[in-house]
Amino acid sequence: MTHPLTARPERLAPSGLRHWQGLLLPACLLLLWEWASHRDAAHAYAFTPLETVGVTLWEQLRGADLWVNLEASLARTLAGFAAGVATGVACGGIMAMSRPAKTAIAPLYHLLRQVPLLGLIPLISLWFGNGQLAKIVVVALASFYPVVLNTFEGLSGIDRRHLEVADLLQLSRWRRFTRVLLPIALPSVMTGILQALPFAWITAVASELLFTAGSGLGGMMLNAQAGARMDVILIAILAVTLLGSLMNAACVRLGRYFTRWQLS
Repeated sequence: MTHPLTARPERLAPSGLRHWQGLLLPACLLLLWEWASHRDAAHAYAFTPLETVGVTLWEQLRGADLWVNLEASLARTLAGFAAGVATGVACGGIMAMSRPAKTAIAPLYHLLRQVPLLGLIPLISLWFGNGQLAKIVVVALASFYPVVLNTFEGLSGIDRRHLEVADLLQLSRWRRFTRVLLPIALPSVMTGILQALPFAWITAVASELLFTAGSGLGGMMLNAQAGARMDVILIAILAVTLLGSLMNAACVRLGRYFTRWQLS
């Protein structure tokens, strides 16, 4: 038995302390930010003092502007993300299960995903205008590409033995997909969904900055920039970070729930 005093240092540290070590770098960055904000007027503009950000955050939480913009961005991102995931799983599944579909769709898919998404903004604006639909289309496209790729890879890599079992049970094509193929490929599909989530938020805010019509956190940042309100910009960024983190955690928990049979 190892004596406590001769144990390795990492074993002497409580588990809770190790979790707090991850906050060391953010705390140092906040201290550096606060130091820079008090150097001179130019630095105070670029690095708004944290106390000013705190006061503004309290005002925003008590008012309606932050909540209206937050709700608009969340609804837009959820709608585009859901559409992109649904169409991505369908497209990836069709390509994996049908060789003619793969031959017809895969070349166009690989060509289009090389085009920077924001480079399609003028075309999307021409087709869908500058309103809510155009922003949702941008988010849906950003979510679509990684989900298609991971769904296709997950379904294409299924062991041949599982397909033989489905043939033995004489399952229909739909039941074969939903009862056998999709559950096995679900970890890969969830990987694509988790990859798509940050792209959904990036393009949601970018579309709000480019399509200025309507409310949203991107529009809130744009108005704050025009009014030289760096504190409001930081609050909008924090709101996006918080929402993205919560959605990511929810997707991880859902993925663990639906794949719990593989972990048992």
